[in-house]
Amino acid sequence: MPQQDRMSRSRPGRSFGLVCLVLAAVWLLGPIPGVAQQTAPAEAGGHDVELPVLTLDFERLFETTLWGKRIIADLTRDRDALRAENNRISDALVAEEKALTDRRATLAPEAFRAEADAFDERATGIRAAQKAKDQALSQGLAQHRQSFYAAVAPLMDEVLARRGAVVLLDRRAIIRGLEAADITDDLAALVDARLGTGPAEDQGADPGSAPETIQNPAASVE
Repeated sequence: MPQQDRMSRSRPGRSFGLVCLVLAAVWLLGPIPGVAQQTAPAEAGGHDVELPVLTLDFERLFETTLWGKRIIADLTRDRDALRAENNRISDALVAEEKALTDRRATLAPEAFRAEADAFDERATGIRAAQKAKDQALSQGLAQHRQSFYAAVAPLMDEVLARRGAVVLLDRRAIIRGLEAADITDDLAALVDARLGTGPAEDQGADPGSAPETIQNPAASVE
């Protein structure tokens, strides 16, 4: 068989493979403009569109729901209070250090060294306690977020079933997709309707179990 005939016989299979690759690429990249215009009326149903794969912006879900907003507001309030407390304590420590420095001329070297060492040890302990408070707030936020997502998980399943989907993906990991696949707003409305601002026992609770407030450290300076 001539070489040209053999090549011509092999082309249909290769062409078919190329066509499959092109179609797969088009499917992954999404609809081309002309097709999108034709399918737009079918997507007008919004949340009622059935798609096998749905997407969700988890951060936006947390930040836009009543429960998430309440957690963020509580954390902001506690962080502001901690920042103000840190400023007060810092000012008090600076004043105490200055008072100790001013008294240095009236103290024996051994007495001054003893007071200076005691001040340094106490200041280090105060800073560690304040840092522990900030860490407790961060840990509390993480725990609240876990509770939030655990409570929302059954609602995710409900939306998946209603939309006839089998997979839910994080929208941040999606390069491109139909807007109708995003259920963030749909799920946020469902969370607000079913869960509100969160469990009653959770209302007003501090995001973390921070150490007890430290009083003015300069109060002990004679």
